[in-house]
Amino acid sequence: MQWQDVLADKSLQDLPYKIELNDKGNIEMSPASLLHSLIQGKLALLLGSTLTQGSVFTELAIQTSNGIRVPDVAWGSNHYIKQHKTEVYASSAPEICVEIISPSNTPKEMLEKVQLFIDAGANEVWLVTESGDISIYNQNGQTDKSFFDIQINKIDLNL
Repeated sequence: MQWQDVLADKSLQDLPYKIELNDKGNIEMSPASLLHSLIQGKLALLLGSTLTQGSVFTELAIQTSNGIRVPDVAWGSNHYIKQHKTEVYASSAPEICVEIISPSNTPKEMLEKVQLFIDAGANEVWLVTESGDISIYNQNGQTDKSFFDIQINKIDLNL
């Protein structure tokens, strides 16, 4: 299966799952909870209000060495957007990719996704737990702070 086939398949629309396509063309789905969606929204707001020379993406389809992967939230510079805006799926990752760790995700799986996004061109990959803790990774591994002008290590989940 190709990504265009996934987009065109009416039976896959309106599913309460994030859909990804692995390197064999098989669909992989991850369920999203209310908490997952809340964190996704808070991260999108944070990135959009802090980094003004680009745009926030939610559920951006990115070609990786292991098929199409879809970070929960991403941020791309204006330059990145100009390079990719006509693509059906992004042929490379934007500068920041963020994955919210669901209970069904294993640590090994999440670290593999970090590497896939880094290899696809991301400068940073953030892993966020459902309690709001943030771990930031770059090409050298885990780091204490973002290269971008964002001082954060936890998302406030209080209403």
